[in-house]
Amino acid sequence: MRSLPDPEQAKPCVLVIDDDEAVAWAIAGRLGKDFRVVGLSDPSAAVERTREEKPGLILCDIHMPGMQGDEVAFALSQDPRTASVPLIYLTALVGPEEQPELEGVFGDYPTISKGASTEELRGVVASALGLPDGA
Repeated sequence: MRSLPDPEQAKPCVLVIDDDEAVAWAIAGRLGKDFRVVGLSDPSAAVERTREEKPGLILCDIHMPGMQGDEVAFALSQDPRTASVPLIYLTALVGPEEQPELEGVFGDYPTISKGASTEELRGVVASALGLPDGA
């Protein structure tokens, strides 16, 4: 008898990199049942895990000890296995009301406030993954 595919593995994978584990758990909860969220608090380990996990999207904190978000983005861009994975920076530096002001501030990578609404977060993730807004 063949085993059935794991429905959890069929969901789009979002890798969340943040030195605060609570942020990854909060984002996982906000993304709900439509996504498989993998949270990592060690940025250098996350670079290696990206090669293994092959996520559809990475949400990456900007300010982290040991390895900053731009260093993570650079490391991923230098590896052909991870260079095409979309990355969105997470920041607590601005509130959701300042979101439009973030356009282009952190290079070519889009940025979303950690305080963004669940609807906005899900919309940005779905759009980056090429899914309808409702995911």
